[in-house]
Amino acid sequence: MTGTWVKLAKTADVPEGKVKVFSSGEQRVALAHTKDGFFAMQDLCTHDDGPLGDGAITGNDVECPRHGARFDVQTGTVTRMPAIVPVKVFPVKVEGSDVLVQL
Repeated sequence: MTGTWVKLAKTADVPEGKVKVFSSGEQRVALAHTKDGFFAMQDLCTHDDGPLGDGAITGNDVECPRHGARFDVQTGTVTRMPAIVPVKVFPVKVEGSDVLVQL
């Protein structure tokens, strides 16, 4: 089953090299903007439920501000412990200046 495409933000809302949190219903989504584009993931570190949207972007990784776990924003894969479980990622597309995420 595929999810619904939701307009989450405008491209100008998230400058390159930053991550911000947006909500759609009860779903909190961390939207990251890297040199490779926009990427969406759950706003929840799998190590201790920290807010990934408050983290820093390094290349294509987002770092949890609590304990430094890192995740690849494209795949959700853990790139640095203490987390061992990947985060959920969502498909993203940009239409004009709108960023849409499939939830």
